[in-house]
Amino acid sequence: MSEGESGPAIRSAASRLLQARASRQPCAPVRDLIGSSDIGLAYRVQHRVNEDRIANGAAVVGHKIGLTSPAVQKQLGVNQPDLGVLFSDMCYSEGDKVPIDELLQPKVEAEIAFVLGADLDEEHVDAHRFRGAVDHAVVALEVVDSRIANWDITITDTIADNASCGLFVLGEKTLSIEDFEPANVSMTLAMDGEIVSVGDGKACLGDPLAACAWLATTGRRFGSPLRAGDIVLSGALGPMVGVCAGSRISAEISALGRVSATFA
Repeated sequence: MSEGESGPAIRSAASRLLQARASRQPCAPVRDLIGSSDIGLAYRVQHRVNEDRIANGAAVVGHKIGLTSPAVQKQLGVNQPDLGVLFSDMCYSEGDKVPIDELLQPKVEAEIAFVLGADLDEEHVDAHRFRGAVDHAVVALEVVDSRIANWDITITDTIADNASCGLFVLGEKTLSIEDFEPANVSMTLAMDGEIVSVGDGKACLGDPLAACAWLATTGRRFGSPLRAGDIVLSGALGPMVGVCAGSRISAEISALGRVSATFA
């Protein structure tokens, strides 16, 4: 699809997703407008959606990589990672009550969040370079959500929908990257006291640092380089689980500790 031909498709896809967000009503997939394989076009839709959010007062606080775990890829029928932008109104702290009526079809996964101490805007970033830019790490819950009805997504649908971002919850304990090895952590996720998901660092593209290196390189290519101070959600360490009003979710990642939230 040429630049001129894609303009109306981008506008229409972005409008559909923004309307779904505003109305709290999931919409049809956008692949009928942008196709199911043009990654670059899907990121242009995402950029347009996110520009609207920024124009309405949201502030960028970081980035996320999605679809890193084979278990999650299998759950959603998508076989490659994607990236999205994190905004200030998505961020919650340990023990907060999460307003579930702000979400449409929420699912929760546990992961490592890194906070950067330096910019990462070079053309290629590897795991060693990413490690060197990390200020500290913290355990996190990511609540993924889709504006696409019934999670009926291809890779372009989820990219256009800001990588199915919902919100995220950060734990209180911070840890230097020198004090643990992300690939070697283990994870348990519990709902109302019952373990519902387990995993480890290697489930995240083999190593969360490698996943984040991909995020840094790909983000720069599509106009979203990582900056000092950014929160980076590095990807699920195991299967995601659906949540509903009243659910209490807690996750524990070895070395990093615990994080919990209640869906009010």
